[in-house]
Amino acid sequence: MSDFRKLEDGIFASPQIDLADIAHAKELGVTLVINNRPEGESPDQTPGPEIEAAARAAGMDYLAIPVTHAGFSEGQVKAMAAALAKADGPILAYCRSGTRSTLLWSLAQASKGRKVDEIAAAAAAGGYDVSPIRELMDMLAASA
Repeated sequence: MSDFRKLEDGIFASPQIDLADIAHAKELGVTLVINNRPEGESPDQTPGPEIEAAARAAGMDYLAIPVTHAGFSEGQVKAMAAALAKADGPILAYCRSGTRSTLLWSLAQASKGRKVDEIAAAAAAGGYDVSPIRELMDMLAASA
């Protein structure tokens, strides 16, 4: 069973999930699963299309916004912000460790003008550190 970490009400970040985790997500009321892991990153990861099929079979939406270790793009931040805005219930975002999902969520929140200290505190409560992207979060929040 994966380690679903609550960042705030309605937002969970997780390390790589598998098909059995979809049932747990459904129990938590998750309505959207966001895959932030590129396909083929590791031979032991459950392929995104399999997660998507299981999520959709369980009545959840699915979206892939893959993030490589090269960093974050404006398009990825906008896609995450749009997904967060459109979701009609709790969201589970996952990647290898949950860190990229949390950082992308943080950037999306900052791009909408949310206070960076609030975002950082929510991420920290889930066990994630946003300090590597703090300057970018500050810049996005200031220009929102």
